[in-house]
Amino acid sequence: MEYGDKFMSNERQEQLRAASESIDPLSVSPLQISTSKSPKSPRSPKSPRSPNAHHGKHGTAKPGSPLKNDRHSHSGRDGRPKKGGCGGKGTWGGMLDMNDEHLDPNDPNYNSAEDKDKTSATQPNSPLLEYKKKATVIVDEYFATDDVVSTANELRELGMPNFNYYFVKKLVSMAMDRHDKEKEMTAILLSSLYADVIDPPQVYKGFSKLVEAADDLIVDIPDTVDVLALFIARAVVDDILPPAFLKKILESLPKDSKGIDVIKRAEKGYLSAPLHAEIIERRWGGSKNKTVEDVKAQINNLLAEYVVSGDKKEACRCIKDLNVPFFYHEIVKRAIIMAMERPQAEGRLLDLLNTAADECLINSSQISKGFSRIIDTVDDLSLDIPNAREKLQNIISKAASEGWVCASSLKSLSSPTSKKGLEDRAAKAFKMKAQSIIQEYFLSSDIEEVSRCLDSKNSFCAAELNAIFVKRLITLAMDRKNREKEMASVLLSSLCFPADDVINGFTMLIESADDTALDNPVVVEDLAMFLARAVVDEVLAPSHLEDIKSQCSGTDSGGNKVLQMAQSLLNARLSGERILRCWGGGGRAIEDVKDKIGKLLEEYESGGDIREACRCIKELNMPFFNHEVVKKSLVALIEKKNDRLWGLLRQCFSTGLITMNQMTKGFGRLAESLDDLALDVPDAEKKFAQYVEQAKAEGWLDSSVSFQRSGHVVENGAFS
Repeated sequence: MEYGDKFMSNERQEQLRAASESIDPLSVSPLQISTSKSPKSPRSPKSPRSPNAHHGKHGTAKPGSPLKNDRHSHSGRDGRPKKGGCGGKGTWGGMLDMNDEHLDPNDPNYNSAEDKDKTSATQPNSPLLEYKKKATVIVDEYFATDDVVSTANELRELGMPNFNYYFVKKLVSMAMDRHDKEKEMTAILLSSLYADVIDPPQVYKGFSKLVEAADDLIVDIPDTVDVLALFIARAVVDDILPPAFLKKILESLPKDSKGIDVIKRAEKGYLSAPLHAEIIERRWGGSKNKTVEDVKAQINNLLAEYVVSGDKKEACRCIKDLNVPFFYHEIVKRAIIMAMERPQAEGRLLDLLNTAADECLINSSQISKGFSRIIDTVDDLSLDIPNAREKLQNIISKAASEGWVCASSLKSLSSPTSKKGLEDRAAKAFKMKAQSIIQEYFLSSDIEEVSRCLDSKNSFCAAELNAIFVKRLITLAMDRKNREKEMASVLLSSLCFPADDVINGFTMLIESADDTALDNPVVVEDLAMFLARAVVDEVLAPSHLEDIKSQCSGTDSGGNKVLQMAQSLLNARLSGERILRCWGGGGRAIEDVKDKIGKLLEEYESGGDIREACRCIKELNMPFFNHEVVKKSLVALIEKKNDRLWGLLRQCFSTGLITMNQMTKGFGRLAESLDDLALDVPDAEKKFAQYVEQAKAEGWLDSSVSFQRSGHVVENGAFS
């Protein structure tokens, strides 16, 4: 029978009274007894009373009802502990509760900062925490899709630009532990988002956080110092970090921080290197399929389209899409030259450059470089553009008045008071004619026509003009494809210029290497290859490299790097064959050439004509490999004792077909294989020594040269 019924037996009442008196009221929660079948739903005070309702303070109870001893509140609030063991009004709380949810400000031990930290830590949906979660997802999606536009839109939709520094930090830190593809994607994304989506101060702060976290990053990424340094260098090259960042962040780091190593590596290992912008740009594979010629063609196209359409916004977008901020000086140069050539388009082109400067699309350094390059070539421009100097001066004045060029930082345009030899009118006219001759040669491949034209034009100051032609030939070839480079080398070896003229031409090229690098980022590699090729083709002797080096000043100049690289190319194993094929020339296999040399020597040895043998050697067109003719002839002489081959060598040396350098190489190579030859000819060493002395007597070898068994040439040493 339930308590809610109208009566209860006396026996049941006595049992309940005895139970309640025998139990400590603090040890258990008292039972809540209600006459309602729904104790969790309190009755509204305005609701009509039911027939069973109680009256008075506790209602009217039947005699013997337990409600007269009920000490519970009759409100709807349940006083029992909540799930988990604590909570509820009038309860003791959880057994292990030691702290309140909020600290009491009146407590003597109250700390406002601690209270704030605790409050923020207990907020699971704080803005920064939400941003971090979403930023990580955006980065993962970008690495999967490589969609810059979609990533930019998602970042905008977050609507929390003050936290974008974390996106920068997260993006770079995740890329550091991935492949070069993701690193390059990261650099491209940062460059694309800069200023448009992520404010410059946020980029600055993001990289600052990365440097400060270098000690933590290195735990998971062992090469953190090098990778993060390269990211910082790339950001500086892409103009999204100011160079001053390196110095400022260095001052704020602790002395034992790995961040110091990162900054030093970025500054000294990457940003201080010559041609560092191009090297850094291509470190992770960026722009590897984009040649200088491609970029120049794109610049020409966008400027031509802009002159026609006048769509400045589209032109700026195209400039940004080039993604070569270190090469934007080329845009300035070509835009100014186009303005000088087309006066009607001058205003529109200058307005484009002004806008690009105002929007920081082209920085002041690139603008100054562009103007400086035009100033350096203004004399050459005068040949095609009348009054080029005056027109350029007017453009500089307009740009300075509009505030996007600092005229005081540019070179002077004043005309020189006096000009020497190469600067006179005859030299200028020859430069113009030489360019025309070279361009026609690249189209026709007619070497005889080039030689005829030079003979008719080169009647004044022949030596100086030969040097000008060499410089112009190689300069034009470096700006073209491998076909023209190969043609230039072939022409240079065919013209038979005096060595001093060629040396002067290369000297002028090397002295201007630093300036040429602005127009052609790979000038050091190209020029070194041309110089090495000239040595291989016997146009220059190896000793001439020292003559050129003595005329170049400055150990850190681009010219010295050209000479060092050329020397390295020449010292490599099988350098002649490799250099000859660098631009696609000399495609025949070395074994085929050796076979042809062996056959022509056999034919001559068996009664052939000496003129025919010399013609065959010349038709091989591999003068750097003529030492093989010397070696095979000497082997045949030692084995067969046929003096006809000695006569062939004499004829080749007297006509200049085989040089002393090739003779020395041939004798040296035979010295390397004497031990093998002695197995078939026991007295090979003795015969070789006799031929060495005979060659010295005839002037084929230098008298101070002797050979060791290793094949090395030594001065004033004995053969042993």
